[in-house]
Amino acid sequence: MHTAEHVLNQTMVRMFGRGRAFSSHIERKKSKCDYRFGRELTEAEAAELERRVNEVLRSDLPVTAELVPMDKAKAELDLRRLPPEAAGGGLRVVRVGDYDACPCIGEHVASTGSIGFFRIVSSSFAAGVLRVRFRLEPPAA
Repeated sequence: MHTAEHVLNQTMVRMFGRGRAFSSHIERKKSKCDYRFGRELTEAEAAELERRVNEVLRSDLPVTAELVPMDKAKAELDLRRLPPEAAGGGLRVVRVGDYDACPCIGEHVASTGSIGFFRIVSSSFAAGVLRVRFRLEPPAA
């Protein structure tokens, strides 16, 4: 679920030119991500978002983690969500192939092909926040 969140975030960035989720709640059964946005997604946009995320998941990209020096991370990544105390030393960066890279301490799968199918359960918009709720279905046997 956590790796799917990375793919969802990067897909939102690529589709809409907005930042990653500013808040998320990741659970085994169903998760949500909140984005600063100006409106609700259209049905067509939600379907396209789901399609693009699943395309990345099916491409079986490797998921790796590396310790990156902070100066390099600052030059390459969006670090706005990091707490100030994270400013020194190195930073753990999780990469989903060449599709996404971001600081993260969470656990991840070895490759996107093992994630299964991403489904948007619902989305809603209120007070400048777009909430996308999603779940994963197991990969076909």
